[in-house]
Amino acid sequence: MELTTVWFVAIATLWTGYFVLEGFDFGVGMLFRVLGRNEPERRAAITTIGPVWDGNEVWLIMAGAATFAAFPEWYATLFSGFYLPLFAILVALILRGVALEYRGKRSEPEWRNRMEWLIAGGSLVPALLWGVAFGNIVRGVPLDASHEYVGGLGDLLNPFALLGGVTFVAVFVTHGAIFLALRTTDSLRHRARRMATRVGVVAAVLAIAFLWWAQALRGDTVSVVLTVAAVIAFAGGLVANLLRREGWAFIGTALAIGLTVVSLFVALFPDVMPSTLDPQSTLTAVDAASTPYTLKVLTIITAIFLPLVLLYQGWTYWVFRKRVMVAA
Repeated sequence: MELTTVWFVAIATLWTGYFVLEGFDFGVGMLFRVLGRNEPERRAAITTIGPVWDGNEVWLIMAGAATFAAFPEWYATLFSGFYLPLFAILVALILRGVALEYRGKRSEPEWRNRMEWLIAGGSLVPALLWGVAFGNIVRGVPLDASHEYVGGLGDLLNPFALLGGVTFVAVFVTHGAIFLALRTTDSLRHRARRMATRVGVVAAVLAIAFLWWAQALRGDTVSVVLTVAAVIAFAGGLVANLLRREGWAFIGTALAIGLTVVSLFVALFPDVMPSTLDPQSTLTAVDAASTPYTLKVLTIITAIFLPLVLLYQGWTYWVFRKRVMVAA
């Protein structure tokens, strides 16, 4: 396998890990004000993601850095064309991180209310805009012969991309609700499980529509198989949630998100930024890649440090695996 393909797979893996892990804490961030009926319940909900949310964002940093190093032209085209949405995501993530850290620093209700709205908004905006961004990557964007984005903001707000944004939000809310049911107790746990069932049905319909449309645009046999597997995993997660098996339910939604992201990358390959103006203007993985020497050095560095990152994050999840009690 050529190093260009290896690094395409590596970047797909990083994005998959990011959405599986960040997906549930985005969901918790969007839900904790809805499910938490008082301060102890809201504090318990935030505590479930407190030790891991910043570690989850490391996957985004690694995905961005890997794209910059391995596929600089892809990085340049993506960040120039999607500048406003990506800037909005960055601002939302910064505000969300600040609010998560500072919510408990003062006891005034007004302060906590402001921080909670920042957490909720800082979870909703990235979830929505990541869906829009990936919808556009799969659908294609207007690129000229130099692989420069020549469209405007309106070109990014097409029906398929907007459906992707809404789908990401609904799936992450379901994923987050199941995570809360897995990590909390008593009435908060029961409300989270009921929320997962209600939102999960809507998320399933949206996901089927989005994935069917994606396959119609750019599918092949492998991506279709992965898509079907993702739908089955999501349905299995919802069934497990109904049976009060939160662990299996979480595995189901995590698999569904992972398989969905992988299916989108499989459908995209060997392109990285399809052009809607002229197929000859499409940016491929080979066109966007760094030199073989650069890719070789990156591979060696990654082989050394990535296992350490995975071990540390796995240890963090293991240490904080117990349910969070709602303190009076």
